Amino acid sequence: MNKATASTVAPKSVWLQSLHPGNFAMVMASGILSTGFSMLHFDALAQGLYLVAIAVWLALLALSTARAWRYFPAVRIDLLNPRMVFSYFTLVAATAIVGLLLQARGHSALAMACWVLAFLAWCALLYLSFSVLTFLTHEHNVNIVHGGWLISIVGTQSLVLLGARIAPELGPYAKFMMVEIHMLWGLGLAFYGIFVTLFCYRIFFLTLKPEQVSPLLWVVMGAAAICANAGTSLLTGDPLLPFLLTQRPFVDGMTMLIWAWATWWIPMLLMFFVWKHGVHRLPLRYEPVQWSFVFPLGMYAVASGRLGLAAEFAPLEWISELMVWVCFVAWCLALTGFLRQLLRRSPS
Repeated sequence: MNKATASTVAPKSVWLQSLHPGNFAMVMASGILSTGFSMLHFDALAQGLYLVAIAVWLALLALSTARAWRYFPAVRIDLLNPRMVFSYFTLVAATAIVGLLLQARGHSALAMACWVLAFLAWCALLYLSFSVLTFLTHEHNVNIVHGGWLISIVGTQSLVLLGARIAPELGPYAKFMMVEIHMLWGLGLAFYGIFVTLFCYRIFFLTLKPEQVSPLLWVVMGAAAICANAGTSLLTGDPLLPFLLTQRPFVDGMTMLIWAWATWWIPMLLMFFVWKHGVHRLPLRYEPVQWSFVFPLGMYAVASGRLGLAAEFAPLEWISELMVWVCFVAWCLALTGFLRQLLRRSPS
């Protein structure tokens, strides 16, 4: 290959080498918004977003596999970086949400396959990420904490959501799944309590610069919202075991509490947004983590709607309807930024 050919080929592969794992958040945002529109019976929009989520998920799986094959050192650097490794939990959450979409359309076997794939990825990433924090982190202070760490909770609770849906179709193994997802739900709450404590200390008691305020902050709210959504899945499903039935009051109370906590964060996060872009006038540019802002809005909408149905309290459903459209606007803006970036890169 001559130098001219090499110079034209090399730049085209740079984007693959630097492919951000957080791109799977686009699948998460599209999938949860499809679920929200299904709740509102906007079937055309729900189906369109479903197709987008499936197409992007398949494309990102192929690209991520190609990146791991061709540029494994770059992937290894990401996985051993405490600021980056938790971003890979978007693969877990995106796969579980795709499973939810498939299960809702009658593809039960594919949904089960998604749960198994997501669970295996979750197991590997969970112990890898905590090993990185324990053995490879040289910056042993709370400054290293950021909202992206809470994507691990999103991945954990997404397994609960999908597991609750596929459990009735597992026959004699349904009881095992119900025990499993109750354990995962509790584990997700425990992780949330640990991470959000460190996170709050970081942003409230240490110096926070405007450039450190990223869309990943919204994962703090989104992680709480998905915990509430997962709680409603446990409440509305058949527990199958008397032991799990006795957990209902605890699940009920914690679900309401964590939803209230997610609600409290929304005005606070809007204040951070205004402080960064309004007061300090930092430009708003597209980056893959923008989808981490869209997904929490959609999850909050779906969690509010399902909690309203479980509690038979209509105002929560009204909040859900409003937030679905807010999320759709945010999704359109993020998609516009993504397409513009794609068009700017295409000539090279």
